[in-house]
Amino acid sequence: MKVLQVRALRGPNIWSKLTAIEATLALEMNECQLENTPDFDMRLREYFPDIALLQPAGQEKTTLAHILAFITLKLQEQAGCPVSFNRVVKMAEANTWCIVVEYTEERVGRQALEQSLALCQAVAEATLFDTALAIHELRELYEDVRLGPSTNSIVQAAIRRKIPYRRLTDGSLVQFGWGSRQRRILASESDRTSVVAESIVQNKDLTKMLLHAAGIPVPTGRPVISAEDAWAAACEIGAPVVVKPRDGNQGKGVTANLIDCEQIKAAYHIAAEKSCNVLVERYIGGHDYRLLVVGNKLVAAARRDPPQVVGDGIHNITQLVEQVNSNPLRSEGHANLLTKIRLDEISLAHLAAQGFAATSVPDKGRLVTLRNNANLSTGGTATDVTDEVHPDIAECAVMAARMTGIDICGIDVICNNPSRPLEEQGGAIIEVNAAPGLRMHLQPSYGKPRAVGEAIIDHLFITGEKARIPVVTVTGTNGKTTTARLIANMLENDGLRVGIACTDGVFVNGQCVDTGDCSGPKSARNILFHPDVDAAILETARGGILREGLGFDYCDVAVVTNIGRGDHLGLANINTAEELAAVKRTIVENVNPETGYAILNADDPLVLAMANHCPGTVTFFSRNNRHPVILEQRVQGKRVIYMEDQHIVVAEAGTEQRIPLCDIRLTKNGMISFQIDNAMASIGTGLAIGLDWATICTGLANFVSDAQTVPGRFNLFNYREATLIADYGHNPDAMEALVCAINHIPAKKRTVVISAAGDRRNEDIRLQTRILGDVFDEVVLFQDKCQRGRADGEVLELLREGLVNAKRVRKVSEIRGEFKAIDIALTNLEAGELCLILIDQVEQALGYIHSRIVAA
Repeated sequence: MKVLQVRALRGPNIWSKLTAIEATLALEMNECQLENTPDFDMRLREYFPDIALLQPAGQEKTTLAHILAFITLKLQEQAGCPVSFNRVVKMAEANTWCIVVEYTEERVGRQALEQSLALCQAVAEATLFDTALAIHELRELYEDVRLGPSTNSIVQAAIRRKIPYRRLTDGSLVQFGWGSRQRRILASESDRTSVVAESIVQNKDLTKMLLHAAGIPVPTGRPVISAEDAWAAACEIGAPVVVKPRDGNQGKGVTANLIDCEQIKAAYHIAAEKSCNVLVERYIGGHDYRLLVVGNKLVAAARRDPPQVVGDGIHNITQLVEQVNSNPLRSEGHANLLTKIRLDEISLAHLAAQGFAATSVPDKGRLVTLRNNANLSTGGTATDVTDEVHPDIAECAVMAARMTGIDICGIDVICNNPSRPLEEQGGAIIEVNAAPGLRMHLQPSYGKPRAVGEAIIDHLFITGEKARIPVVTVTGTNGKTTTARLIANMLENDGLRVGIACTDGVFVNGQCVDTGDCSGPKSARNILFHPDVDAAILETARGGILREGLGFDYCDVAVVTNIGRGDHLGLANINTAEELAAVKRTIVENVNPETGYAILNADDPLVLAMANHCPGTVTFFSRNNRHPVILEQRVQGKRVIYMEDQHIVVAEAGTEQRIPLCDIRLTKNGMISFQIDNAMASIGTGLAIGLDWATICTGLANFVSDAQTVPGRFNLFNYREATLIADYGHNPDAMEALVCAINHIPAKKRTVVISAAGDRRNEDIRLQTRILGDVFDEVVLFQDKCQRGRADGEVLELLREGLVNAKRVRKVSEIRGEFKAIDIALTNLEAGELCLILIDQVEQALGYIHSRIVAA
């Protein structure tokens, strides 16, 4: 077995809407026929008993590829990952298979595949493999990389509201929504929490001063600079006291209910290890409560009890702690609902104060507390008391949040009874916390869970507020970039700030922010990250879909311009136009099922067939007003777009709207038929998004198709009274479209300059010049710098072969170098003639052509 390729599909893809690991495998013959190797099956069941659950679908034989996919999925399941999808596909090449396995976390999915490969290798070689250890390592990795319960609860709440999200780092920084409607959180802290507000709550002395100014009960106390000063402060305040870091968190370094001098001095040193600023405050007796305030509203409250054990008269305290920690709900850190109890210096000191040591055996039924503070992070438990909180306490909590400027915060309250005002019982607010933990409210040890994730999402996005911007994705063999630019122009005319990702680069509000071919998922995500984007237009090439999937969960409009004969066939296991259509269909399959549209070219049978895969609404466009699908849709009152009497017509529910082709400059009065297709696709998109007819018509009328707006897309120049056309066409369908347009342009003589990419099939390279040879008088062939795997001169030979039996060509030249070929063609160009230059290096070639025009 050989692993040919492994990649992560991070968005909806050709296999499913799920994230997945895709691996291509070359198997030996015996690995494709495992029924002939019973020893392998027997050993595999010893290593991995769950393999018995694998049942081949139908009559399909189980190959090593099936086993690898199954084990990769099951290893993730046993590590705790919520996964369920896998698929095995036989590829066209002999003994080559593709396995696709869902993942929740990419690193876990990749490691599960590696473990699966190692397991099968061990089985084949009858060597040792520790399956339990592999699962343990995967579980540890999953706990390490997945979102914690607090952040995950907010993410799940967003999913339920169909708000898109994306994790921006390996930590807890998450973006919700897209473009100008986005919001971000870090753990449970929102992007509205300022650095100033965070600084305030980290300074407990300052926080206490602000709360006191608002009339909120707080404990008296002051900062101290030494152990002796701590004792002096305790004497001033009156025992008992609490000693804690001024800028601590999670109860670290806090020691409470201290009375004598030695305790207080020792507590000072513990706090000083966590911070150089230490506070001594009056100890407030009562229970420890955490109140969660979200956006000026109390949404949850819990009583936190310190870590404790109950004696049985047999086991010592260390053993009792081990028993409590064996609860599967407890783990290290914040991964689970409860945290393991630690017998650290603070715990041992607290035990000593009660007359216990770690080796002491408490009497049966004796409750032994292990710390004075009740933070969950140190092993405490929580009981929900939300419904018991007195309105006065709730008001104090909300005011505390406002005074400190924290919109999502945890308020720590000490009192005996949350059902009574703080003043009546001598209670107080002792801390205000940014980025509060939510575990105690999500699944308290006792009481009712609270939907705090939903409360935070409702705070970030009020009911009815859209978190999404319009997302339009455009694919096809030809016309993608022009269509994307034209749609963007319409939206800009409507006053929106538009982000475009296309083969020319990434553009935001008219400014180029990235260059090169940006038609993949990474560039799509960059557009959706940008806070100044009100609408996204994403050109979506087949390469990105195959390599990584889509850069979004679903789109509002999916436009497919054409498939035709296809392009880039023979690459990445895509060998036919039908297979190419299946890849590009991915955008149609991921249209918003409730409000989304697919805009499809009915004149292309492969595009027409995509309608059956669209979960939303379909709008067809066609140059043929008598097309059967157009006629059928019109009878049903559905929206269709077609050409009639030199007009583009939109018909729907018995009404019509028309725009003459002479008002759409890029069609050259209807002379360029492929631009009519692009205009119709753009009109359908504008209507789907909700633009009014006047805005659509204006966007069509004022769009300029030149070398600056759409470089390399039928750019027309006047060169010494001759017609010069520069175009990036590089496949047979593009050649036919160009020929159709050029046949409408009178010229005494026609010359074409052409090369071809070496990674195309031989027949596709020949076909390009076969099409051109019937309409051009002279052909200048050039070899570009990158032959993409071809031998020197091989591409030129294929192009020349395509000109055999050409009807019109009288002269063929071969040149090494694109600019030299351009020079020869322009030097010989005379007034009244036409020259088509099929450019390869778009930006450089257009720059060179411009310099020649200026020099002329």
